[in-house]
Amino acid sequence: FCQPSGWQLFPERNPPTFFVAVLTDINSERHYCACFTFWEAPGLFVSPQPQSQARNGEGEQEEEEEEEEASSPVQPTQLFAPKSLVLVSRLDHAEVFRNSLGLIYTIYVEGLSVSLENVIGNLLTCTIPITGGAQ
Repeated sequence: FCQPSGWQLFPERNPPTFFVAVLTDINSERHYCACFTFWEAPGLFVSPQPQSQARNGEGEQEEEEEEEEASSPVQPTQLFAPKSLVLVSRLDHAEVFRNSLGLIYTIYVEGLSVSLENVIGNLLTCTIPITGGAQ
């Protein structure tokens, strides 16, 4: 459910996306699954043209073409893969989920010196006030 359009590599970095899916368990209780997906380079590069190998008995013309291909600079194409951060809760607080996952994403992408474990621990221990409760 994290990547409803399927997992595939893209030639360019897409903007992050966010959505909430609601799953219902066997006891008819709802579980809200907030999904924040972003794209990053997994370190995969694809050559735009496959290199052909000379076969025995073929002419000199193919060998010359291969030499030209080898000497021309071929730039590999960088691909981007989707990565998802998911938060599962019994509470329906989509905006809080978006902000929390956005904070984790920012710390991860910016490479900040803050420990992700501490940030997630702090997010899990914060109290969300009840709507309409005491101010």
